Amino acid sequence: MTLRFYDTASAEVRDFVPLVPGKVSLYYCGATVQGMPHVGHIRSAIAFDQLTRWLEYRGFRVTVVRNVTDIDDKILAKSEASFHPDFEQEPGSVPEEEWWALAYRYEQEFLKAYDTLGVSRPTYEPRATGHIPEMHALIQLLIDRGHAYPALDGSGDVYFDVRSWNKYGALTRQKIDDMQGAADADPRGKKDPRDFALWKGYKEGEPTTASWVSPWGTGRPGWHLECSAMVTKYLGTEFDIHGGGLDLRFPHHENEMAQSQAAGHGFANFWMHNGMVTYQGEKMSKSVGNTISPAEMLELAPPRVVRYYLGQAQYRSVLDYQPTSLQEAAAAVERIDGFMARAVRALSSDGALLFGSHGTVPDAFAAAMDDDLNVPQALAVLHDTVRAGNSALTDGDAEATRQALAGVTDMLRVLGISAAAQPAVDDQATNALGTLIEAQLAARAEARSRKDWAASDAIRDTLAAAGVLVEDNADGATWSLQRS
Repeated sequence: MTLRFYDTASAEVRDFVPLVPGKVSLYYCGATVQGMPHVGHIRSAIAFDQLTRWLEYRGFRVTVVRNVTDIDDKILAKSEASFHPDFEQEPGSVPEEEWWALAYRYEQEFLKAYDTLGVSRPTYEPRATGHIPEMHALIQLLIDRGHAYPALDGSGDVYFDVRSWNKYGALTRQKIDDMQGAADADPRGKKDPRDFALWKGYKEGEPTTASWVSPWGTGRPGWHLECSAMVTKYLGTEFDIHGGGLDLRFPHHENEMAQSQAAGHGFANFWMHNGMVTYQGEKMSKSVGNTISPAEMLELAPPRVVRYYLGQAQYRSVLDYQPTSLQEAAAAVERIDGFMARAVRALSSDGALLFGSHGTVPDAFAAAMDDDLNVPQALAVLHDTVRAGNSALTDGDAEATRQALAGVTDMLRVLGISAAAQPAVDDQATNALGTLIEAQLAARAEARSRKDWAASDAIRDTLAAAGVLVEDNADGATWSLQRS
């Protein structure tokens, strides 16, 4: 077994060896809770959930920390706008909402979306507002080491001095003189326009609840500082993997890496970034009107189908949404579920072994996942196994069917798309349901023999409306219950 992941910092695929044998420490950037979750947030969470599940399958004990940014310029701006009479409310929003209430409400929306789409809860999910003392300590350390300074204009801001750190720009391979100024504070108090804020002094008109006493004056933390303080609090000054969306590489992760390493921390051993989601080849934009939210996707398809779609691409690649994307994902999930339902019925007399899995995914699946989480190749193995299982069913090969079912079960579990647990139904009810459906299929077969296609289609539509999927093949029609 050789795990290999792409490291953004070195721009190469490297062998992954954890800092502590048998354990993996993973931090990935969670939500800035200033609005409803968008599809990019959810794709990132699914990508790092897949990573976590695969590391756990490989026998590692994984500690996952995913932060919540609950104090930020955008949160304050959204809250302030809610007090304006012309404020355009999002569905479910509350007019005249305090910033902390707004942040908490949206935090719950993110959790609901994660849970709905099967994203495992992290080991811990710290909030920025709960770690102000750690941020103060980090700022003071940077000042003492000559890499930060209080603003020259007496505003109470504190800035990171980018020219004091000769590795600044290393993550994104940029030169300081080619960068634009940091737009997180008025540049008049900076030594260099590119210096970024570690602490933001209180400004007249801001809510007093959004400020904390500090050695440099009352204020609040800068965005980049928050993550460095939280990750080192729980994972230490050096840890295995730092993840997030590709859009966070600069300036957020560049600044995180610079301030942390300038403080003397080894910080992340690997930087992993997931790709963006586009809409028919174009960047999603509310102004253009080519966006689709997770909530909208869930109105169009069940959670497992949405999860399958958002997790089907290699995590570093662009995932392009097309109007047919969810239909294609639904068809793929139905093929998997159809095989599993038929295999269960065929093996029902051997119930003790029915759902028993080998605990080992196929070698080709493992090789794909070990190779920088090549999920497309892993899914190809999954669907090849489904096809082999269907052939085994046709041939009446019970052992091959059982092996295929076990393999499919294990692969689905690793990918986080296992079929939802079905409510317990007693044998009498199960037999009655099967008898009724088989009677309908017999009537449909007779209609088809008479070439009464209207009657045949009507029976199929009635069954579909009841949640029964009918598939025609060379041996006749088979059925399975559609699962959400």
